[in-house]
Amino acid sequence: MSDWNAGIIDEFRANDGHVGGPFEGAPMILVHHVGRKSGKQSIAPMMYLQSDDDPSTVYVFASKGGAPTNPAWYFNLVAAGSASVERGTETYDVTVAEVTGADRDRIFAEQASRYPGFAEYAEKTAGIRVIPVLALTRVCPGSYQA
Repeated sequence: MSDWNAGIIDEFRANDGHVGGPFEGAPMILVHHVGRKSGKQSIAPMMYLQSDDDPSTVYVFASKGGAPTNPAWYFNLVAAGSASVERGTETYDVTVAEVTGADRDRIFAEQASRYPGFAEYAEKTAGIRVIPVLALTRVCPGSYQA
């Protein structure tokens, strides 16, 4: 997985935040996080959904391809409450907050309607876990333009 992620990260950086293959045209972000147990710095490429209400917030989804467990980055981000992200050619700090209840369901449904793979992930995890949604909000909101 790390080699696969490394390829995506390299492509993202070489193409101003755009990647091809299965992610062609999808909004991508690189999330920098620190292991809550290891202390190791890591980068996770993720698809995101831009908030309709707040241009400084994007949502990421701890789908792990429909695996029965949450990805390690999810626990790291929740424990830290903050991270930094690369979005396009820009890097900035974010706060991290878990989205729950009806808001989580609405946001996840929107992502699944845009990218049906997320609906498939939810089917795989049905009865096992609910895929978490995290809000990443820019610490010093600027005038980010996608």
